[in-house]
Amino acid sequence: MEKENKYVLQYPSLMKGKKIMYVHGFMSSAQSGTVARIREMLPSADVLAYDLPLHPEEAMALLREKCKEQNPDLIIGTSMGGMYTEMLYGYDRILVNPAFLMGDTMTKHGMLGKQTFQNPREDGVQDVIVTKSLVEEYKEITRQCFSAVNEEEQKRVFGLFGDADTFVAAETCGVFAEHYRQVISFHGEHRLIDKSLIHSVIPVVRWIDDRQEGRERPVVYVSIDALRDANGNQRGSAMKGFRLLLENYAMYVVAPAPTNNSSYITDVQQWVQDVVNVPAWQRVVFTNQENLLYGDYLIAPQAECDSSDFMSTTIPLGSDTFKTWDEIIEFFSRLGGQ
Repeated sequence: MEKENKYVLQYPSLMKGKKIMYVHGFMSSAQSGTVARIREMLPSADVLAYDLPLHPEEAMALLREKCKEQNPDLIIGTSMGGMYTEMLYGYDRILVNPAFLMGDTMTKHGMLGKQTFQNPREDGVQDVIVTKSLVEEYKEITRQCFSAVNEEEQKRVFGLFGDADTFVAAETCGVFAEHYRQVISFHGEHRLIDKSLIHSVIPVVRWIDDRQEGRERPVVYVSIDALRDANGNQRGSAMKGFRLLLENYAMYVVAPAPTNNSSYITDVQQWVQDVVNVPAWQRVVFTNQENLLYGDYLIAPQAECDSSDFMSTTIPLGSDTFKTWDEIIEFFSRLGGQ
């Protein structure tokens, strides 16, 4: 368990005292930068990672052995590691750009021949020769994917697919969706950089941690018109506020549901996907009856608050008290998650 670092964006309350196993991608190792960043961002968790054998059956045997030994609370796998992670049934799992067609991917992207590991390994091996025989081994292991998917596994597995990943996501997102429901598109490429970790992976980790703990956070609804102006542009500090509130509240975007304007609903959905992205997955509510919303706060333009029949506390953006999102951020920072 690492100490908090005030110079790095961290989430010390997230996965506190729990074990997270990270499963690396092809030609990587337990010393990857992603492992280091997860450890920095989640200083109260015990982040485990192991160098995987080159041969897939050996890699799966090692992972199953480590799961039995460590009983991780969460497994995060990327690329090839995401493919392996899918087969670690019985655990909460996040698969990031999983390479379910690993054999084909190796051939398509010229991975045959001499390859150099991207990160140091404990065994000191730096270079390996990838043969056609090894490619066939990977094709065989991927045929074992999805062999034990059931209703319980449906709830425990999230698939994250980068919208700019040209390596595997376009081909494997549909494969995943044939077996699992929790399919999420995130803004990112194949490699998991800091921005993707913060805005895409961490929100999913938070949902899993909350479910494991039976934790119910106060609910905040944010009107689509509090996030964007009449021209569809982000309001100043709106996304900063939304992301800060995520740390303590269950956040939802709410918008009207005009029965005679279906294009409006499509427009809102696309805008939220483009701007809010992963944190709003399955968290957009369309309603013309705000009194039916069960929650603690509604952030909306003042005119909307004035006419709203929301049953709990309204936060009127543009009012004397909350002229801008900066005042809203300050208000909620004083509440401390209440």
